[in-house]
Formats: sequence, structure tokens, C-alpha cells
Amino acid sequence: MKAITSFIIIALFLPIFFISAQGEINDLDNASQRLKISVFDLDVTPPISYRMPYGTVINKWDLGLRAKGIVLSGITKPVVLVSFDWLGISNECYDEFKHAIARAAGTVPEHVAVHVIHQHDAPYPSDFINDDFALSVIHRLEMAVAKSIENAVPVTHIGYGEAEVFKVASNRRILGADGKVKAMRWTACKDSSLRNEPEGIIDPILSAVSFWNENKPIAILNFYATHPQSYYGTGIANPDYPGIARFYRQLAIPEALYIYFTGAGGNVGAGKYNDGSHENRGILAERLANGMKSAWEETKKTSVDASDIQWSYESVALPLDSVKAGKVLWERFKTGKKVDIQCLTLCNSRILFLPGELTIEYQLAAKKMRPDLNVAMAAYGDLGFGYIPSAKAFPQGGYEVDAARITPDAENVILHAIAKLLTPYK
Repeated sequence: MKAITSFIIIALFLPIFFISAQGEINDLDNASQRLKISVFDLDVTPPISYRMPYGTVINKWDLGLRAKGIVLSGITKPVVLVSFDWLGISNECYDEFKHAIARAAGTVPEHVAVHVIHQHDAPYPSDFINDDFALSVIHRLEMAVAKSIENAVPVTHIGYGEAEVFKVASNRRILGADGKVKAMRWTACKDSSLRNEPEGIIDPILSAVSFWNENKPIAILNFYATHPQSYYGTGIANPDYPGIARFYRQLAIPEALYIYFTGAGGNVGAGKYNDGSHENRGILAERLANGMKSAWEETKKTSVDASDIQWSYESVALPLDSVKAGKVLWERFKTGKKVDIQCLTLCNSRILFLPGELTIEYQLAAKKMRPDLNVAMAAYGDLGFGYIPSAKAFPQGGYEVDAARITPDAENVILHAIAKLLTPYK
């Protein structure tokens, strides 16, 4: 944590002019525009015979997969946030999703945040040109976004609440006396000795950000950091326990669209509380839904207008391991292509949107940078980067390090960008 701690200290004293050196902050036109929101909810369940990473689709489940999102307008360039019940979206396919959504919303790709929840019995497209299903989803999503804008409603209030989620998350990396990883506690862990190990470093807090039209909630965004699997490899596409929890809460508040984002859970899973028994899916869903319910009950509303909403981003080049990056990723970024790290300002709240499977240390560092704010994080944007461990994890070893396509220097780049985005606006 030494490197991360140093950035926390630096961030508290960053000068105002440091903001968005490469990105942009919206200019607002309050005289002619009013803050509005529209929502969209699309079925993105793959058909029978579609090849997912962990098995070909053989059947459907009671709950399908969804792409849920919002469009914020009334600012110079609309902002679109979308969360998929998919394992991943990466590379050119990820770029195409952002471009298509931007076209539909009348904005630019830098103002679009596309994220996955990372359920494993789900698609992971990286090449939309040769994936007819992914291509069809892009087209349908584009139409859904455009159609939603026709039904946009004013946003008069922003809500924020948070609550602890109990007995779901635990760190996957079990360290030995030498400070190195001695075992991995996977999301389904049958080894009782590993389940008996402490939870380890996690962020137990679930954040709920809500958008209101007077006394009516329009959309509720939840952010929680853990791998979202109970068990997988079934050949049946399903949203696993986060999707079930979201469904429970959708039933409780049908007038608002419930959306879920996975935070920096690259080294966090349910392994301490899940031996892989199928009944645990429902148990974990209930625990997560209880956290969502508690965060909702703790929500405090704040009146808002367009001047309270800002979108900023930093376009960064993440340092890649030339050996482990793989040909596709290396070719995409060796010429200087960059990836966006984004931030949505909502009054006293900040929501960060980042690529890859970030480990929990990044989320905790971001919150420590601005303890005066409500800070939430969505990871699992462009998943072409794979795991993004903290720098201290590399000498410890473990799966996330072995699979990492970036170098330890990525931590500096990411934390600098987060620090800039969290600097106070004037």
C-alpha cells in the first residue's frame, strides 16, 4: 500500500488547474437547457448454440441477461452509462459499442461508459464483425438509447445512500508468512481451511446513487466490489446472484430502473461464504439485496440542476507487458492509443468509471483521496486489459499477477488520473 498511500497524500493537495489535462469538463447552458434523464433496459440473452467462454448455450433460465442504462441530457454533451450482464466486452468490439451509443445519444464516445457485471455464464464478445449476436445487440442498443431520449424526464434531485453488505465479499489472495500468495480462495471455494481464513482486504460498502423527478425515483445505480459468481459452466446464460438481487429490488421499487455495477473486485470474491453449492446463489442474492435495500433506506436527497452535474475524463496510456499483453492488445495500444478513465460529478458524489479488472486497492485509495465526498467506482470497462493489480501485488505473486497484461507502472498512471478527476471543481 506504500505507493497507493503516497498518492492519497498527494491528491489532497493537488492544485485546481490540474483538472482534466487531457479530458474535458462540460460547459453548461442553463438558460436554454434543463437536466433530464432517460432510461433503457434491453434483453441481451444469447441464443441457443451461442458460444460463451465457459460453455455453449444449451438452454435459457427464468432470468435472462440485461443491458440497463441511463442517458443524462441538458448538459452540452449527453452522458450515457450502461451496465451489461456479460462476462466482458473488449478491444474493437468495446470501441464499437461506445461509438454506436454515442451516435444514438448525440454525444461523443468519451461521454459513454460501457461496463459489464462480469457474470461467467454470459457472453464475452471482442470481435463484433464476426459475432452476429454482438452486432445485433449493438444495433438494438443504439435504437433503445435513441428511443429512450424521446421519453426523457426532468431530474430535480440526486440521492445517495450506502450500507454494508454482510457475508458476501472476501479477498481471494491468501498470503503466507513470507508475504507471498500461498493459496487462491476462488469465488466457489470447497476447501474449508481457506474458507476459515479472514475476509481480508475488501470494501464492504455498497453505494446507491439515485435520480429523482420530484418525489419519484427514476433510476437507482448500485456499486459493489466483488466477483459476481456463485457457480458457472452450466451452458445456461444467467445473471447470477447480482442479477437476482437486482430483480428483488426491482420488484420492491417498480417505478425506478435498478442498475448494478461491479466495482474494483478483481481480487475479491464470495469464496469465504460459498462452497459452490447451488443453493448459495439464492443466499448470496438475498444478502446483496439486503445491502441494496439498506443503502436505499439510507438515501439522502439533494436538489440539483445542470450546474451540479459535470463529466470529466482522462485519456491515459496504460503500460503493457509486451510478452503477456497478447497480439491484439499490443497492436491496439503500441501506437499510442489511449483508454478513458471517467468521472461523473453529482453534487457531493463522484462516480469513477475504469477499465479492466482492477483490484480492490484502487477503490479504497480513491475513497481515501476524498473522504469529504461520496465516492463510488465501476470497474470492468474495456476488459481487454484483463487484471490490473496494485503494484505491491506483483512481488506477492498469485493468479491476478500471473494473468496481468499490464506492468506495475500502471498503478502510477491510474492513480494520477483518479487524483486529477477527484480534485475539487471551481
